Amino acid sequence: MDLSNIEWPSRIFVTGIGTDVGKSYATGWLARELNDNGISCTTQKLIQTGNKDFSEDIAIHRKIMGIDLTEDDLAHTTAPVIFSYPASPHLAAMIDKKEIDFSIIDSASDVLCKKYHTVIIEGAGGLMVPLKNDYLTVDYICDHCLPTILVTGGQLGSINHALLSLEAIRIRGIKLFGIIYNPFFDKDKTICDDTKKYLLNWMKERFPGSLWLEMPNSPL
Repeated sequence: MDLSNIEWPSRIFVTGIGTDVGKSYATGWLARELNDNGISCTTQKLIQTGNKDFSEDIAIHRKIMGIDLTEDDLAHTTAPVIFSYPASPHLAAMIDKKEIDFSIIDSASDVLCKKYHTVIIEGAGGLMVPLKNDYLTVDYICDHCLPTILVTGGQLGSINHALLSLEAIRIRGIKLFGIIYNPFFDKDKTICDDTKKYLLNWMKERFPGSLWLEMPNSPL
């Protein structure tokens, strides 16, 4: 896949149509593809939940990228905020009795941007996941003007979830950089083929210029 002729921004946010859509695998796969195309790239986890002292999502990224954990990983620069309970960030922070310090996250992104051409920031869950009680993931994306990639699949229900996410992106004035289609969970070929065609046409009509990228069934 030739991605070298695309103007990649310094930061891209990756979100999904929901939980367990393959966001971490899509993030690692895209980072690997960019590096293979000569574009210096790393990944960052906005907020990691369900872990202690390390980010399992960052570990997945590196495995897919085919590299060991980096110095930035070991220094927690790529995952500066980690909570122990596997829940949305606002609840995980509450359970751990901690506050989310967004200045730490932003400073970490700044450090990475000085080292790499592109930093891919993976969110937690979908766009409307609360980071704090009155502050959603989509608010963070808007506040930081982050071009966004939406990860989807073709399983039953994907069209609804994807269109709701795309509508939120449109209403908020977020730049849709592209959609990554993950076929891993596809079971019914008739449904999945139609979903893929429907979403691709929807994107072309309403978000002209956005990328449509398809992952392999297994990115490893």
